Amino acid sequence: MRRAAESGGLVAAVAYCKGVKVADIDVEAAGDWAKQPDHVVWIGLYEPDVALLERVRQQFALHPLAVEDAAKAHQFPKLEEFDDSLFIVARTAQMVDGRIVFGETHLFIGEGYVVSVRHGPSRSYSEVRERCEARAHRLSEGEDFIVYAILDFIVDNYAPVLDSINEQVEEIEDHVLTTTMGPAEIEQLYMLRRDLLRLRNAVMPLADVCRRLERTDIVFIDPVMRPHFRDIRDHLRRAEERIDTLRETLAFAFEASLMNAQMQQTNISRRLAAWAAILAVPTAIAGIYGMNFEHMPELKWAYGYYVILAFTFSICAFLYWRFRRAGWL
Repeated sequence: MRRAAESGGLVAAVAYCKGVKVADIDVEAAGDWAKQPDHVVWIGLYEPDVALLERVRQQFALHPLAVEDAAKAHQFPKLEEFDDSLFIVARTAQMVDGRIVFGETHLFIGEGYVVSVRHGPSRSYSEVRERCEARAHRLSEGEDFIVYAILDFIVDNYAPVLDSINEQVEEIEDHVLTTTMGPAEIEQLYMLRRDLLRLRNAVMPLADVCRRLERTDIVFIDPVMRPHFRDIRDHLRRAEERIDTLRETLAFAFEASLMNAQMQQTNISRRLAAWAAILAVPTAIAGIYGMNFEHMPELKWAYGYYVILAFTFSICAFLYWRFRRAGWL
């Protein structure tokens, strides 16, 4: 049922009074509800079309440039301040078939309203709405608490993504220690590093957004809520540290794989060189006696054949022992 509702663009439009849900409302009535004292309107949209965004824009007099950005949905995390509203862009992330897929969330914040616009793969914010409605005393703090709840939900969902990536990295580390990485493993390593870089590009700007939300000159953010955004920034900093650690681990794994491959090639070269040296002895002796000289005294000796064989075997055995002792065989 949720997916059916989301497919139409409008997920929910609810009016709250002092943290208590008053009614599900129509978009066309949202502006009037938001103007009432102690009321907050929270509208949730999922991949809305231009017509629906225009209807929402007219209700809250949203800035046209911000609405245009929300329609395109290919934005970097940012915070833009307008005369009577804020516009926030955040990137969402989740694991699908072992790869990180990214979505976007755009937030319009103004006096008495919050509009959340989701694009791409991401978890529904109905879970956030339910948690907020269950804590009416916190929801009564207004639109800044709703913004905090959404951003906190987005950041919390980075943790399972990093946990999944960490498991894959550990498997790669174990594989590197036992055998040389093949093309498939190298491709997986490269894709993980690229996904982590994209995740880092989503985390770092969002930390800057939270830092700006702590500022005292942003009208819509109550001073009581500013420490909450500092807490989100701390979570983002820890996520950034984990990302950097995982990227370094993957780089070390790749280097270790290269070193392991080089060591194997060196060992093979040593083995080939050792056997070539051993085989050179009978080859050289056979070559000497294959030249058919007339004056070779040992050819007339009754034990010459056996002595040459014994001498050849002794030299080969000695070389084999030396190479074996040196670790070449």
